[in-house]
Amino acid sequence: MVEVHVKVLLSGSHGLIGSALQADLERSGDLVVTLTRSETGRGAVDSGSGKATIFWDPARNVIDETAVERTGPFDAVVHLGGAGIGDKRWSRARKQELFDSRIQSTRLLVSEVLKLDPRPSVFVCASAVGIYGDRGDEILTEDSEPGSGFLSDLCKQWEAECRPAANAGIRVVNLRSGVVLTARGGALRRQLPIFRLALGGRLGSGRQYLSWISLPDEVRIIRRAIEDSRIDGPLNSTAPNPVTNAEFTGIFAKALRRPALFKVPRAALAVVFGAEMADEMVLVSQRVIPEKLSAAGHQFSDADLAPALAKAIG
Repeated sequence: MVEVHVKVLLSGSHGLIGSALQADLERSGDLVVTLTRSETGRGAVDSGSGKATIFWDPARNVIDETAVERTGPFDAVVHLGGAGIGDKRWSRARKQELFDSRIQSTRLLVSEVLKLDPRPSVFVCASAVGIYGDRGDEILTEDSEPGSGFLSDLCKQWEAECRPAANAGIRVVNLRSGVVLTARGGALRRQLPIFRLALGGRLGSGRQYLSWISLPDEVRIIRRAIEDSRIDGPLNSTAPNPVTNAEFTGIFAKALRRPALFKVPRAALAVVFGAEMADEMVLVSQRVIPEKLSAAGHQFSDADLAPALAKAIG
């Protein structure tokens, strides 16, 4: 059987997920062309690495169309760009930055994709389980209605920017990712030193659900979204077994062989993060199930939290 490789246009290649995805695709022999804000991206080939890159600046609505034409055609476009949701407190300016970095970049990329001939067969765009809002212990699938709040509104508008591509006949996948577990970055990296000092503990009531995914599974799910023509529309990229914060705290502490005796009240979290960020990121409850992936027979490498955490922290 002839092995088929794909050419992928990728944004967010310097991020945690994007860098892992690029490495995985290239190991498989696939060709990855990356979008970059670095001026070395002009001319389609990075002088340092020799890899194909394309300059763009979504804030100025600029993309090097000549480089796009020169490096195409593309089988798939994967858009993972956007400022880090939890990197800074949510001031009014920061919230606008979070919004602009997603909406403007997606709008520009979709516009460029629609100009291509031939067009890619699939457009995979990041989203998040934040679209569901705070839902207690309700089981959430791709068919569940969106919730309310800043993150929900952001995700709804983010996904809406992909509709012109879908309307043009391109298969669009909105990747609703849970918390990605890896010691290389994100929430887990910020929590590790706290738990290693035995200062970790339950947040708020501890009853709120956490929907998580390991980094290797996140990459495999994006690969699935690229390759499986049955997958389209919203796709929950979460492990099949979400846990409560209390369960997560216990499993995490046990993996590090540390006690977790503390309880952090909402008032303290509101001081550290700001009330809105604390409620929508730390205390929010989202019990998300990957129904579409399960229906497609997808096999998770890390379906349960305890072994997934053990692998993530080494």
